[in-house]
Amino acid sequence: MNTESDGGVGVADAAAAPAAERGAAGETAEVEERLGSRAPHFIKRSRPLHLSWQVGIFVVGLAVVVGGVIMLPLPGPGWLVIFAGMAIWATEFVWAQLVLRWTKRKVTEAAQKALDPKVRRRNIILTSVGAVIIVALLAVYLWKFGFVPPWHAGA
Repeated sequence: MNTESDGGVGVADAAAAPAAERGAAGETAEVEERLGSRAPHFIKRSRPLHLSWQVGIFVVGLAVVVGGVIMLPLPGPGWLVIFAGMAIWATEFVWAQLVLRWTKRKVTEAAQKALDPKVRRRNIILTSVGAVIIVALLAVYLWKFGFVPPWHAGA
């Protein structure tokens, strides 16, 4: 299970690690400190209580993630709910903390890339070309078939 001794990194461990070992993104000791269980100390002291805490966190996180997966094809914030379930899992499980850290890094990289002037110019050009094509197709359709209001479509 994810106790401080088998997965967490303490403040002293993170502070003693050189900057090169903290990660390519320059993560600080504060970020490294967050790995491992965030359960209250009295829960971590008792192995059966900590195990039941982990099972509870897993079940609640699983319910939220399943709800998000169900929302993907339905109306609703599916991905947002899935990430919320991952955040719930990350309060207890190191693997979820690492997945969230990777996801945050990729989202930050994508946001920085999207702000690049060359990429923005390309996206604006592609959007403009797509809009012109859609307007041209709509004009051809209206020229060929004319405009029929929906309430006269069956007549």
